[in-house]
Amino acid sequence: MFAGRRVLLTGAAQGIGLALARALSAKGARLFLTDRAGPDLDRVARDLGAGVFAVDLRDPGQIATLVSRAQEALGGIDMLISNAGFARGAMDGPCSAPDDQWQDSWDLHVMAHLRAARLVLPEMRKRGEGWLVNVASAAGLLSQIGDAPYSASKHAAVSLAQSLAIEHGDEGIHVSVVCPLYVATPLLGYEADGAERPKGVLTPEAVADSVLQGLTEARFLILPHPEAADFARRRAADMDRWIAGMRRLRREAFADGAPHDLSELHRRI
Repeated sequence: MFAGRRVLLTGAAQGIGLALARALSAKGARLFLTDRAGPDLDRVARDLGAGVFAVDLRDPGQIATLVSRAQEALGGIDMLISNAGFARGAMDGPCSAPDDQWQDSWDLHVMAHLRAARLVLPEMRKRGEGWLVNVASAAGLLSQIGDAPYSASKHAAVSLAQSLAIEHGDEGIHVSVVCPLYVATPLLGYEADGAERPKGVLTPEAVADSVLQGLTEARFLILPHPEAADFARRRAADMDRWIAGMRRLRREAFADGAPHDLSELHRRI
């Protein structure tokens, strides 16, 4: 399925994006990678023999240039994997996060995927085949305590993926959204491979394997942590009870004072 496929992958320098780049390369995919400029991105591209162009995905003009360069380098794009993301935390509640944090979350987690999809869809629709993959989060099905901008934008990312699947599925466009719980990435303070991690925190490589399996099975919702489906069902069945449970979980996590950041918070939950 992946051999020879032309893939544009964002957020490829570390974490899940890096694991996906390596897994896809091993399957014979042809890659064009992007992330913030830096030696990590250049090294990954060099190691995998991939095309590369560093951009700020909050900027529509830079996205247009990225897609154009990827199309030129690969001769077209079969699969767009929008993986880039960030989380700064908002430990004092939704209103504590400044407007620029909310805007950056919206631009990177939602609009970057939409803007790139606009540019790759015409070619895919004409061909009658293509893949749009949005790496969101289980926070888009539930809610992340301590980071409302992340949760809200990831909810929107899941909704956008649903709309794309509904509108373009009959045209041969496969749409998937990936919603992991906690993953051992630099976003949560895991800088080194093999670092000790709490139970339930997956490696990026495990997530990448889950993604490739989900794409092979043409699944829309890919859950590297299967338990997220149970959590989502409980929330849908009784929202008031779910919120009460989340409030209790927050009280327990903040019992000894507010965590400094998400890397500390996830170890308390």
